[in-house]
Amino acid sequence: MQDPGISVLFKGSNFIRLLEGLSIALRISFLSVVISLLLGFFIGVLISGKNRFLKIVYGIYLNTVRIMPQMVLLFIVFFGSTRVLGINIDAEVSSIIVFAFWGSAEMADLVRGAIKSIPVHQFESAASLGMKKRTIYLKIILPQTLRRLVPSSINLVTRMIKTTSLVMMIGVVEVLKVGQQIIEANRTTSPNIAFWMYGTVFLLYFIACFPISRLSKSLEEKWKLA
Repeated sequence: MQDPGISVLFKGSNFIRLLEGLSIALRISFLSVVISLLLGFFIGVLISGKNRFLKIVYGIYLNTVRIMPQMVLLFIVFFGSTRVLGINIDAEVSSIIVFAFWGSAEMADLVRGAIKSIPVHQFESAASLGMKKRTIYLKIILPQTLRRLVPSSINLVTRMIKTTSLVMMIGVVEVLKVGQQIIEANRTTSPNIAFWMYGTVFLLYFIACFPISRLSKSLEEKWKLA
């Protein structure tokens, strides 16, 4: 008799394996997000100035990230570094490097846009009062920038979490890879397992991302009232 599929999820240690795979995906996401937010914020502040050289370099960086698929970047870092540079980089480390490289570029663009959206007269008024440029940024510009960044940066964070599914292509056994392994092992006895397995993976990602989305809305409402 064919198994309906859902029971396979709870057979043996299958569900525990899925949770372990999710923890790996979230660990990669967390480290990539932290690096991206910090480095991207710093880069965004730098390129919001008048330095033309920095803007040109960043423009090349951003276009490279947006044109080249993340999967290709993963292959270049993981496989290319071994062949060309003779360096063996762990698959998880390669994933963090690629996602941080991508996320920092996107975050920097969000920061630049948020700073540019602040009316110029705020800079001019603060400068006319004798405030130094550093003080203007710390006291006036950056606090407003942080508030304007919340929706877009949260969207970037959730995109990064979901994109970690690509790391299975370089051998990282995250939640989607575990799901595929379970499907292959039970395909003959449970032909419907793919539906239940991918549905469960969707639910796990939803559970991981939904609180972040709610936090974003909560902060938006709080800061609107402030």
